Amino acid sequence: MSGTMRANCLRLLRNSSTSCSSSGHRYFASAPAVQVEPGSIDSVQLTQSAPMLVQLAERQWGASATLPLSILPGSSKSSRIGVIRDAFTPFNAREYPLHTTIASLGEGQAAVHSAAAFNPQGIVVDEYVQDKANGVYRLTNVATDLLRLLQRENIKVCAVPDVAAASKQNSAKAMQRGARQCTNEVLMIAPTAFGFNDQTAQDNSFMHASREGGSTDAGSDITQHVLREFSGLYRELTESAGIQVNLFQHTLSHGTPDAVFPNNWFSTHPASETGQKSAMVLYPMKTKNRAAERREDIIACIQQRGYSNMFDMSSSEASNKYLEGTGALVPDRINGIVYVNLSERADERLAQQWADQLGYKDVVTFRTFDKRSKAVYHTNVMLCVGTDVAIVCADGVKDDKERQRLLSSLGSHQTVVQITSDQMDALCGNVLELEDGKGLPILAMSTQAYNAFTEDQRKTMLKHVAAIHHAPIDTIEHVGGGGVRCSLAELF
Repeated sequence: MSGTMRANCLRLLRNSSTSCSSSGHRYFASAPAVQVEPGSIDSVQLTQSAPMLVQLAERQWGASATLPLSILPGSSKSSRIGVIRDAFTPFNAREYPLHTTIASLGEGQAAVHSAAAFNPQGIVVDEYVQDKANGVYRLTNVATDLLRLLQRENIKVCAVPDVAAASKQNSAKAMQRGARQCTNEVLMIAPTAFGFNDQTAQDNSFMHASREGGSTDAGSDITQHVLREFSGLYRELTESAGIQVNLFQHTLSHGTPDAVFPNNWFSTHPASETGQKSAMVLYPMKTKNRAAERREDIIACIQQRGYSNMFDMSSSEASNKYLEGTGALVPDRINGIVYVNLSERADERLAQQWADQLGYKDVVTFRTFDKRSKAVYHTNVMLCVGTDVAIVCADGVKDDKERQRLLSSLGSHQTVVQITSDQMDALCGNVLELEDGKGLPILAMSTQAYNAFTEDQRKTMLKHVAAIHHAPIDTIEHVGGGGVRCSLAELF
């Protein structure tokens, strides 16, 4: 989120705060002469074992060695207290009011205002434990990051633009049902034998032949170049975003020039999504060298994660019917809706079989065309569905009824960011929501896509995710015809 937007969000929160009390007792040695009324605090208890989070009516200027029992709510029996304060707000500005910052959504679940959750400076908590001998609360930790504290206490968090209306947000509904749209773990395949794929170029208008024509030498310039791009993306995801990456490689003998795009040949689904048992799905691929990406060694590694069901659809290749994974299918895992851009690589009958097998309620189908009037080959280059935000090139759906149904379905659950055909060409639709190291949603995309979004579009996205992580993979996009989302196979 831009600095200006974050500042505006902070102002809105602070301006809604009530005025400070000027009577009572002064308990903090670091506080100025203004005093605090005993018991004049706002509080929230998220679990029986977690610290009671409190905010004193008078702003605090640091932690205190002790906190007297008399300052707490009369009915409080919590042995642990966390005093919330905003350590980076100017002295003459009001802090976040607690009731607009965080609220309980049930035992072990909390809604946190997105401006607070996503603010890199954040809100801190001074932690206290009660001395059983005299009832006084003694300081144990100074300025613990709020999100870190919630994570440590195993409290599930959803970030929302309006805490008071949190129950209406898709993210809150998902958390209460135990469902989730995104994961912190993915599988990636380093492009160690990358090349232009003549077999897939026939219906992928995003692909362009390289000057070298392809990778016929493991040390070729194009291979070295895409590996530098890929390693930059890998570092951005692992080191900056905190994503767990299961990394594999490939060689020329595999005969898989597009192996860097593993999301097309398999997908995984937790029991919370299917409503039954966890599942792994193998998909029918249109070309032989893409079908060869279904490597037994990788499948065996994935199966060790303990998926209860294996749904192998690859036999449909014999009938020339294809459904290329989460390239063809863009699932709304929370609401049981799957979006499918019908093409040579997305058969409608197979999509319905998939939905029936995994317990999905609705299959929304349509046909999309690029600005050259060519059919779009995969759904995930024109559509991204996140927990609370979706990105779509609706203009590419030429049939009015199909477009209307698509937008209506998305708008019922997500804030919709519409992109143009030019932005789709820049792979702005090829974006994936992931869960970062703090358990917060983020968006992963290429730098080309990031730069093609308008500032207003990025602001809208950043109301619903903690950050946008991007890396330049121009050669992979130009030659391979796929972007960052294509390179990420989610592991649930």
